[in-house]
Amino acid sequence: MPVSDYQMIEAWRQVLTLSRLEAGQTVTILTSAATHPQTLSTALIATQSMGAIVNRLDLPPVNGEKALSRDSLAYLGTTPLTGNPAAIAALKASDLVLDLMTLLFSPEQLEILKTGTRILLAVEPPEVLTRLVPSLADRERVLAAQARIDRAREMHIVSAAGTDFHCPIGEFEAIAEYGFVDEPGRWDHWPSGFALTFPDEGRAYGRIVIDRGDILLPQKSYVQDRIELTIENGFAARIEGGMDADLLKEYMGTFRDPEAYAISHIGWGLQPRAHWSTLGLYDREATIGMDARAFEGNFLFSLGPNNEAGGKRTTACHIDIPLRHCDVFLDDEAVVRDGRVLDK
Repeated sequence: MPVSDYQMIEAWRQVLTLSRLEAGQTVTILTSAATHPQTLSTALIATQSMGAIVNRLDLPPVNGEKALSRDSLAYLGTTPLTGNPAAIAALKASDLVLDLMTLLFSPEQLEILKTGTRILLAVEPPEVLTRLVPSLADRERVLAAQARIDRAREMHIVSAAGTDFHCPIGEFEAIAEYGFVDEPGRWDHWPSGFALTFPDEGRAYGRIVIDRGDILLPQKSYVQDRIELTIENGFAARIEGGMDADLLKEYMGTFRDPEAYAISHIGWGLQPRAHWSTLGLYDREATIGMDARAFEGNFLFSLGPNNEAGGKRTTACHIDIPLRHCDVFLDDEAVVRDGRVLDK
């Protein structure tokens, strides 16, 4: 059900306080055609009430004629900042950018972060944002998982459904997403709550079984029949199964890019307030599915780019797939057992 403006303003103030917003800092709120009006209006009130110097930068949407979905993650790469040095300069001059548009997986975002600007993405509906306001406890838990990943040299995932997937790791640093930006040059996503990394380039191998009830994003659908991926040299060499497999193959094939089939990020969900079941309770165009990405104990893997971690793959296709009921091992030490996180 809807939330009040008061609730949203209070949620913003909590997140902005955690993000170390101080009076006199410059905040730029980045918006576009799909920005939620309540999220924007309450962000304007919250930032000004905390003494910030507030700007709004509204940019026209791009890629609508290329994407097969209205989801902001359905077609990556170019953004409204591409070839727009004036807009980039404004964001670089800001202490904090509230991204209500979606810059994810763009070289412009990486360029802005290098200047020390903090960027917080917030594009979920207000009802999701207020339910999943981050906390210091979220940060502590996700950072502990990040540290465990950084110490490991292989992530191994198995399941009763048939997954047996090996990912040598260490080439790319682990990433912690806990929902706020408390350090210069940090990017995060409100809501979130997971730790991840990327496999060593070209070395992931094995078998992934996407079982009934697992989720495909940006399709935002629960799988109805099993999909089996054969992973060779870091790529999904074969995608087999019934209609869901056919739909996935056809969608990915529209990008006409072999890099779309590469294994991208890997990790597990750590957010107990996110839920597997909520995806079916929202209109598909109302959410990008952060509950599905963050719910506690999932194994989340993706196909597509790795430039966010410093890699060279920049394909426009990005598929996120959270799996249930997996065991996740780091160097033979279990961190998740049958979808239950083993950190407490």
